[in-house]
Amino acid sequence: MIPFKDENPTRTFPFFTITIIVLNVLVFFVEIFHPSGMKALVYKYGAVPRNLLSMNDNQQVPAVLTIFTSMFMHGGFLHISGNMLYLWIFGNNIEDRLGHFRFLLFYMLSGVVAAYANSIASPASQVPMIGASGAISGILGAYLLLYPRTRVHTLIFFGFFIQIVRVPALIVIGLWGVIQVISGIMSKGQGAQGGVAWFAHIGGFLFGLLTIYLWVPEEKRRD
Repeated sequence: MIPFKDENPTRTFPFFTITIIVLNVLVFFVEIFHPSGMKALVYKYGAVPRNLLSMNDNQQVPAVLTIFTSMFMHGGFLHISGNMLYLWIFGNNIEDRLGHFRFLLFYMLSGVVAAYANSIASPASQVPMIGASGAISGILGAYLLLYPRTRVHTLIFFGFFIQIVRVPALIVIGLWGVIQVISGIMSKGQGAQGGVAWFAHIGGFLFGLLTIYLWVPEEKRRD
């Protein structure tokens, strides 16, 4: 199930949503063509759970700063394309509802919470975290609470056949959330140290879900 657009028009231009997407794409091209190679950049600028919790700055980039550098890095084309698709579908409405600068702060703070949530879940891990998905998870949590009945155009695959259906955001994002929780629990059961940072997704999502009404301006709470 792949969402590709929603039926939720905006009243303002999504300046920061587009800016964040452009920055992510530019950084991804830097990763691809950098002489040091993508792996070297990931280990230099990725957020390492063990370092974040110990505040270990005996590295080239301070641990706290890597939270923000890692949010604009991705490990491959599918990684960045999926993240940017979700950010474009759902981010513009949250920016419209919060206002530009509140949205930017909400997005960045969602990423910070996500990074520490995953670090707490895997405190000994020395595998760098990269990707915008933790911050985008905060956007998804916010969208679920603010626009649960909004229809989302989604691709459904039936073998070789593809069907486009209009599904409420409650189902699209709710199912996504269930998958994150189940995958996170399974990864802990297997003692996984790498792969997808499921608890970053869970942490960012819960932050967005639980705090979004604190961010919505008073005059827009009844929209």
